[in-house]
Amino acid sequence: MSLLQSLKLTTPFLHGSSNLSLLSKTSAAALPSRPHQLTFLPPIRAMKSLQGRVVCATNDKTVAVEVVRLAPHPKYKRRVRKKKKYQAHDPENQFKVGDIVLLEKSRPISKTKTFIAVPAPSRTGAKSQEAAVGDLGIPLESQQA
Repeated sequence: MSLLQSLKLTTPFLHGSSNLSLLSKTSAAALPSRPHQLTFLPPIRAMKSLQGRVVCATNDKTVAVEVVRLAPHPKYKRRVRKKKKYQAHDPENQFKVGDIVLLEKSRPISKTKTFIAVPAPSRTGAKSQEAAVGDLGIPLESQQA
């Protein structure tokens, strides 16, 4: 019974330390047999979402989004901008040219559309300006009259 409790409470490689007695080879009868439990794990997706700017919104329920990323130049190793256009699904036709959107990977909707356009959080600095005034709690000289 003490062996079972020690197996439950301590596991090898827990916090970087391992119990050498547990790592040694033991007979199969000494270890308790667990039924194999299947648990559902979501698939790991490498490219979950991208951010880009809408460059074309003339088609119905479709927007063309240009995603810009920085990649090293193969010869000069300087970071250069790489642009790629993706077709994304816009079910309510809510995006206009110039809007910043997030592209979320989904099932293929058509031959070229595998992303859904989602509104991106606003990148305006209104919150940061308000926070800068109230950071120290001291009014600025320009505000003193």
